[in-house]
Amino acid sequence: MLIGPYVNGSAVIIGGLLGALASSFISDRVKNSLPMIFGLCSVGLGISLIIKVKFMPAVVLAMIIGTALGEILYVEKGIGKAAGSTRTLINKFLPPVKGLSQDEFTEKFVAILVLFCASGTGIFGAMHEGMTGDPSILYIKTVLDLFTAAIFATMLGFSVMVIGIPLVIIQVGLATLATLILPMITPDMMADFSCAGGLLMVATGLRICNIKTFPVANMLPALVLVMPFSWLWLHFVA
Repeated sequence: MLIGPYVNGSAVIIGGLLGALASSFISDRVKNSLPMIFGLCSVGLGISLIIKVKFMPAVVLAMIIGTALGEILYVEKGIGKAAGSTRTLINKFLPPVKGLSQDEFTEKFVAILVLFCASGTGIFGAMHEGMTGDPSILYIKTVLDLFTAAIFATMLGFSVMVIGIPLVIIQVGLATLATLILPMITPDMMADFSCAGGLLMVATGLRICNIKTFPVANMLPALVLVMPFSWLWLHFVA
């Protein structure tokens, strides 16, 4: 029986709720500085994953083609529309977020959606639990996500809670399919996958810090392509 995805999703919901409720007691200066610190941590964690790479050319190729596919399919635009609809729906029942335009809200919401749902820790942790029944990796992510959700909810409000829903769906799906996927994954493929996830985390951190607005959501297809590309590189090029 799967436990980790539901615990992780609950942490995002609870953290989002607590952060939104505490928002009125926190100064704007703190609200603005804490996400930037977390963005910096995201960059650092991403770098720690990137250095594990085995076949960087395969990762670069996956990133380029995957991002091109994301741009063609308008992935980020679709997520942005969903984020706007989420904000409108939640504002009907709960106090609205003040001080953020729709574009600013969408930009930050997309960044943290990717951060929560597409991190290498979450994806590997879900697959690991599906194969072994051990949820310990997702438990570690749960602790981090609880505080992260609270931090961003002080700025984005109750909308952060909604991210717990796709997070659970993605992790349950990965855990369910893990018995078919993991036997085909080599350590080299996992290393290259971690590198691609690290690049996404660096891009997300830079976006959160308002340094550079990378199309993070449009980069997501690269996570699907990187393992096959790593395998092909090993067998036909390396």
